Amino acid sequence: MRWWKMLGLAGIMGVAATGVVIARAERRRRAYTPEEIRARLRDRVEATKEAQPEGRKS
Repeated sequence: MRWWKMLGLAGIMGVAATGVVIARAERRRRAYTPEEIRARLRDRVEATKEAQPEGRKS
């Protein structure tokens, strides 16, 4: 095979691999229920409030 064919195949494989990674992340993100998302957001807000210095709380 010529070098340009190998380069094209590598590009196609890279696009396919990226699609697989994106699809896997999307499935993982959609696996949460709305209640779980709210709870996680509340936990993150509480963590940031605790981490802020005393004079900078808003």
